[in-house]
Amino acid sequence: MFGLGAGFFWLVALAFLVVIIASAIRILLEYERGVVFRLGRFSGVKGPGLKFIIPVVDQLIKVSMRTVAMDVPPQDVITKDNVSLKVNAVLYFRVVHPDKALIEVQDYLYATSQLAQTSLRSVLGQVELDDLLSKRDKINQNLQQLLDRQTDPWGVKISNVEIKHVDLPAEMQRAMARQAEAERERRAKVIHAEGEYQASATLAKAAKQISAEPGALQLRFLQTMTEIAAEKNSTILFPMPIDLLKPFLDRKEEND
Repeated sequence: MFGLGAGFFWLVALAFLVVIIASAIRILLEYERGVVFRLGRFSGVKGPGLKFIIPVVDQLIKVSMRTVAMDVPPQDVITKDNVSLKVNAVLYFRVVHPDKALIEVQDYLYATSQLAQTSLRSVLGQVELDDLLSKRDKINQNLQQLLDRQTDPWGVKISNVEIKHVDLPAEMQRAMARQAEAERERRAKVIHAEGEYQASATLAKAAKQISAEPGALQLRFLQTMTEIAAEKNSTILFPMPIDLLKPFLDRKEEND
């Protein structure tokens, strides 16, 4: 009876020892860091691999160091020129100091999300609609710098902010479509006028060159006659230049 009780005791002791050893072993993946608190006080940060802690005394909390892509929900924004619209964005960030991410803020994911929403409304409220549509890269950079400064005490690095979609009111979309059409018509008219100007300048140079050389006018006349002769479907009356007949007229006068 005594032997059975001793065996049970050693079995319980062995099981307790296994539990203690299991609770002392932690395995951290390559992208994870372990923040250790010893009796409630920060003790250190452990890297990836097999790690040992003191059971009951130490507490290890894993923190992912990978980049997080977080959607910023659509926000109601009033631009500087009083245009109401909805804007959403995507935020890229990662933890660079896992100890600060746990100690300085209660939930760094939630806090970063809320900060991104308020900063998006604040920054876009200071720009006009045209700048929002045409200078998006600059606005993204300003947002990234603003968020990075505010999340730096939390050990969070904002790597990029991208505005995904700008939802304009229907009447604003129609107004912008009319504006774009008017701009295209203006450019077409300008290009046509420039073409007419260049053509007239070229024709003026050609006329000046032909007037300086009488023979060139006759050659041009003969070339035009050749081009017209190729058309067999119509009859064209073309006046004969008097310059071509002048040598014959002069000879006739001399004979008379």
